[in-house]
Amino acid sequence: MDHPHAPSKSILQIEAYQPQVIETQWQASWDNVGLYLTDTSGEDHRPKYYALSMFPYPSGRLHMGHVRNYSITDMIARFKRMHGFNVLHPMGWDAFGLPAENAAIQNGIPPEKWTLENVENMRRQLKRLGLAVDWDREVLTCREDYYKWTQWLFLYLYKRDLAYKKEAAVNWCTICETVLANEQVIDGRCWRDDSVVAKKRLNQWFFKTTAYADKLLTNLDKLSGWPERVTLMQKNWINRSSGAEITFKVDGRADINITIFTTRPDTIFGATYMVIAPENSLVSELVSNENRAAVDAYVEETQRKTEIERTSTEREKTGVPLGASVINPYTGEKIPVWVADYVLNEYGTGAVMAVPAHDERDWAFAQRFNLPIREVVQNPDALNISLDAPYTESGVLVYSGPFSNLPNEEAKKQITQYAEEHGFGHEKIQYRLRDWLVSRQRYWGTPIPILYCDKCGVVPVPDEDLPVRLPKDVDFSAKGISPLATSSSFLHTACPTCGGKAQRETDTMDTFVDSSWYYLRYIDPKNETKPFEPALIHQWMPVDQYVGGIEHAILHLMYSRFFMMALNESGWTESDEPFQNLLTQGMVLKDGSKMSKSKGNIVEPDEIFDAYGADTARFFILSDSPPQADFDWKASAVEGCHKFLNRVWRTVVDHRHLINLDLPVPAYDTLDGKRRELYQWTNRTIHGVTKDIESDFQFNTVVSKIRELVNYLSRDYDGDESQVNTLQEGNPPDAVYSQAIGTLLKLMAPITPHLAEELWQKVGGSGSVHIQSWPKADTQALESDTVEVVVQVNGKIRDKFHIPNGLDKAVFEAQAKSRERIQPYLEGLTIVKVIVVPNKLVNIVVK
Repeated sequence: MDHPHAPSKSILQIEAYQPQVIETQWQASWDNVGLYLTDTSGEDHRPKYYALSMFPYPSGRLHMGHVRNYSITDMIARFKRMHGFNVLHPMGWDAFGLPAENAAIQNGIPPEKWTLENVENMRRQLKRLGLAVDWDREVLTCREDYYKWTQWLFLYLYKRDLAYKKEAAVNWCTICETVLANEQVIDGRCWRDDSVVAKKRLNQWFFKTTAYADKLLTNLDKLSGWPERVTLMQKNWINRSSGAEITFKVDGRADINITIFTTRPDTIFGATYMVIAPENSLVSELVSNENRAAVDAYVEETQRKTEIERTSTEREKTGVPLGASVINPYTGEKIPVWVADYVLNEYGTGAVMAVPAHDERDWAFAQRFNLPIREVVQNPDALNISLDAPYTESGVLVYSGPFSNLPNEEAKKQITQYAEEHGFGHEKIQYRLRDWLVSRQRYWGTPIPILYCDKCGVVPVPDEDLPVRLPKDVDFSAKGISPLATSSSFLHTACPTCGGKAQRETDTMDTFVDSSWYYLRYIDPKNETKPFEPALIHQWMPVDQYVGGIEHAILHLMYSRFFMMALNESGWTESDEPFQNLLTQGMVLKDGSKMSKSKGNIVEPDEIFDAYGADTARFFILSDSPPQADFDWKASAVEGCHKFLNRVWRTVVDHRHLINLDLPVPAYDTLDGKRRELYQWTNRTIHGVTKDIESDFQFNTVVSKIRELVNYLSRDYDGDESQVNTLQEGNPPDAVYSQAIGTLLKLMAPITPHLAEELWQKVGGSGSVHIQSWPKADTQALESDTVEVVVQVNGKIRDKFHIPNGLDKAVFEAQAKSRERIQPYLEGLTIVKVIVVPNKLVNIVVK
């Protein structure tokens, strides 16, 4: 949908490049005419394109990582709009979370006030960046009109048995004083504050992500637009294992069995002991009186260790015997049961059969405690050779009863089948993925919409009573419990089923719940009767291009996929995957390190905007590296980019008299000389820029090609003596030159939107440059009589440019030596030799 608008006169009167002036005025102009509003009525019949950046946490101010992320997505959105797409490019705020609550505790500032003030400041900064965002779709996850529907989605999952509560050993951050999901514990420490994470048993709410484990895994192969690195990380986290569950009877206890999961049923004849996790409920039932004191002390010691410490292959194995035995169902042999911390209760069944001859952990444990090691799979190339290390490869079974001499892969099948036939085992698929723990003992989050009634038990809050609002009268000084529990007005309520007394759930939801569906709310943000209209979701989903950090590969991206699959089950969505294409941008570095306050290397976006303008920041942040790579901030390069934009300004403004964008461009065959060459340059640039954007968003090479065109216009074309009269004041407009300038401004519009818009108006462009069609290259001009050549200095490439095919060798050498980019490498040095390879390169040897 076009938005014709006229520029303000004050903009057109500016003759010098003043970015802060033109940027402010153009932002206001675009806002006034609703240039970037998206039509979702169905009346716009252009193909849809949904471009989305991961929304920010309102910390109070942008950092350069934000600037890079949003500049990348903005360029994609603008590029697609100029290609005729109806583009949806929204923005919002991941506004719940601990920092706001910590600010309330430390400074006495209400979390809502702290959050909304930060949102206001960051919104101002984002608008200064000139984003083509539909701000009418802005969402804040802390507003009632959003978290009402987050609560509705919780109940949607609850009613489908995808949300449940159970007691569990949870990760407890001693500084945040709240529960962390497993994915939020990195190397045994809190993902947010790096504090050591302890274990604690609490009643907690979970989402049953494991219900979709297989689909979460197999669907990854459909996501061809995702980086392989991300899909591999998710595959490893889900970690599908095929094996068998086998039940061992406890010797002397007819009432107790222990079931283990193993991916190596072929090694069961080599099991010489069993290990159960210290947290396993069977520990207290099986421990003998003689061993109880040692076992209790060991269990208590384990509670102080992190999962990383417990499962490390480098630490010495520890454990104590329970004083109990189990019976191997295949051999009838009694084997001892130990408790050891290298087994985790949350993985598998919390118990493992130990086969030290064929498992590295079991080998180390057996060596440490002098337990038997029995080889049952032999290397066919090294038969009858004693083991000096565990053998974990394929081989042939030995000492395995009727299964001896079988290849171990075949033995896996037959041994499992034997267990099924005799009723003590079966084939099993297991996943490393565990259910998502969503309970948090904090205030500033979405309240869980559940009530507890003495008569009715667990009662979901009726839809008509949503939202369950956050109370104001809370005590943030309470330790170890949710602040919601300190609010009497919140805690006590009536049961909607029986009318009796009830209490509200006082935990809030993990903020990753809020961010797992926000991309859906953007499509229908003002809907008051449902979270979104399914028909609109069918029209706009999946997101065509998602841009964000690699740090969200497991957490946010996995959870969002789970939500889409759950919603898809009931027809709320047509797609079961939220993001068709994913771009994970690299970090912004300074002096080789990630920007941080502690390192004193922060670059404030507002400082760059004030000194050089947002267009310079955008141009620079897109110019240095491919978006997937890390980006090193260089102050000198920022200055260079600003000078280049001044050069673009002067190139256009100084030759306005030559430009008439309405002039028809002559046929390529009728052109000759410099006009033919300029036409070729223009169309080569169109072709190269378009290709680089469409093939993995190589914006750095896009910028390079635009620089080359400007250099040609201002040096090789403008500076050519044969063209001086053509470019002089008073001469009539030139169609080929006009096309080149119009093309340049269109190509720069997604990168430097304010500069391109201002210059477009100065040369008489109609409407906004941002609603123009993207230029198409004349293929005839691409098959030109010019070639790209390189210039080397002492063998290192320092420049590239185009020359006519077959250019005279002496002229080629002279042009190469006079190139602007080459001069710094020649200054103060003596040219000792020049090597010229016609149509290919010039190598200037200096000393």
